[in-house]
Amino acid sequence: MNFEQARFNMVEQQIRPWNVFDENVMSMLAEVKREEFVSPEYKAIAFSDVEIPLPGGQKMLFPRVEARLLQELNLSKKDKVLEIGTGSGYVTAILAKLADFVYSIDINAVNKEFAISNLTRAGIKNVSVIEGDGLNGLATKAPFDKILIGGALPAIPQTLKQQLRVGGHLIAINGIKPAMHAVHITKVAENEFIEKQIFETVVDELTGAYQSQFRF
Repeated sequence: MNFEQARFNMVEQQIRPWNVFDENVMSMLAEVKREEFVSPEYKAIAFSDVEIPLPGGQKMLFPRVEARLLQELNLSKKDKVLEIGTGSGYVTAILAKLADFVYSIDINAVNKEFAISNLTRAGIKNVSVIEGDGLNGLATKAPFDKILIGGALPAIPQTLKQQLRVGGHLIAINGIKPAMHAVHITKVAENEFIEKQIFETVVDELTGAYQSQFRF
């Protein structure tokens, strides 16, 4: 299989038509090898418009959704980033290449180890992958410039919003199937936030997201 052609087709046929034009994001989508962040049996569909299963359960987001969320973060090399839901480590790798440092939390031990293996093989060093409950964020490393929640939640935890610095941004997918939309939350003052909807989509909920004390 010609992975480079498949990668090019993913960018041109799936991602660019979804209004992704940020050159930094597009460059990383071309550079980071998505096929190296999936299980061997899924390499042939690594660039397809599907949600690819992860070894420990859950799925990778659609490539076009990943790209739109990354674009919305508007990352800079000085940013300290918190990612909730490491998954395969693919988005983590792109975050790390565009930001200063990434802290990534995943509740699933199998997926955490899968991601660490993938990130190590890709030579990504400015990242810390933590097994734990993303509901609480990572207060010991707060405040964060950017927070990305890599799956859907029925509500965005106030705890995570509070861990933004003033002027920081949180990107997530909010709602319950079939009514979901990506949101961009900006912390404009210590206890003041502005939220805007970005686009509609439907993705899997993060693990346990419907529980009264939902876990990621």
